[in-house]
Amino acid sequence: MIDFYSLDKEKKLNYANLLGILGSLSKLFSENEIPFLHYRIMENLFCSCFNAKNLSRSDTAYDAQINDIGIGLKTFICEKNNSIEKIAEFNKLSSNLKNIKDLKELVLELAKYRNQRIDLANSLYGINKAFYHIIARRKDRFIFFQSDYEKINLDKIKILKNSKSSLSFTDGINEYYFNYSKSVLQRKFYIDENYNELKIEILDDPFDILLSLKDDILNKNKVKSKVAGVDYVILPLYSFQKEEKYIPQKSGLNQWNASGRLRDISEIYVKIPAEIHKLCPNFFPDRDSPFTLTTPNNEKLNVKLCQQNSKALMSNPNKALANWLLRTTLQLKEGELATYNKLQILGFDSVIINKIDNLIYSIDIMPLDSYEEFIDLIKCKQK
Repeated sequence: MIDFYSLDKEKKLNYANLLGILGSLSKLFSENEIPFLHYRIMENLFCSCFNAKNLSRSDTAYDAQINDIGIGLKTFICEKNNSIEKIAEFNKLSSNLKNIKDLKELVLELAKYRNQRIDLANSLYGINKAFYHIIARRKDRFIFFQSDYEKINLDKIKILKNSKSSLSFTDGINEYYFNYSKSVLQRKFYIDENYNELKIEILDDPFDILLSLKDDILNKNKVKSKVAGVDYVILPLYSFQKEEKYIPQKSGLNQWNASGRLRDISEIYVKIPAEIHKLCPNFFPDRDSPFTLTTPNNEKLNVKLCQQNSKALMSNPNKALANWLLRTTLQLKEGELATYNKLQILGFDSVIINKIDNLIYSIDIMPLDSYEEFIDLIKCKQK
């Protein structure tokens, strides 16, 4: 298994020192004797200290990436030697799962969903190895340990227990729990015998410390945050029909299947809704003006806006976009239709386009319902 402890010693020291500082400020948030550490802070700190790519916002299987290593990051209170923690949500698939009455069939379906999301992240970001880096929190200390990040072994699944609230099973390596009401898959994590620990001294009054640092903090240059509609937009990979999301069989991601002229098997485009042009009029270059679009695995695509009203984002050659979106990301075979159910299984239904520089952009996937949230954000800001 890949070893967290083999990472750069100086970076690990900075990481530990910063965690110690954050833990000492716990009373900003809680009166608990157990030091506080929000999972988002841990993710951002880990990525900053180890120059890792932050994958947490894309909601794929991993939270961070270093070269070809995928890393799951977790922090939780753990007074014993183990804890059961969430590893995946299947809210959008809950209706499908509820219709499965056979327990073995249900467990296999859950395992397949989980494994497909790991395969997606591996393919999307070029990941070949993975591990969990975990901080368990106890009174006055952080416990550091790591655990395997393996797919569920479909051939070794054994059901352990079933109740009204949950179903537990094992694959011979790890124990898993499925919460029926929340459609959440959990895993039991055991603290490794080779753990390290960091003693945390929680300050009685962290507000005094912050006040003493006021001038230093406020006089620092402010980091410019990304502005929605200016620095990035989010595009849906679907259409609506009677308020239901679907992928048309003869346009968009399935443009290759359209009737009429003979089409290449990889002819696709990403739809740009008229609402995007209306709310973010200066984000994209003019129609037919080429620009560069970089994928998560650093492939550079030559793209431009096409069709009437600049409603389509296409690449040249067209198969370049299809190779990334249909083959690498959705893992579809040639001639296989893209469906919204496939997007739900993988946990995303839109893409984010970031503006890096003049005619330089990047693309990545975004979690389910991100497009609607983006539109609401833009409209709220423009009121």
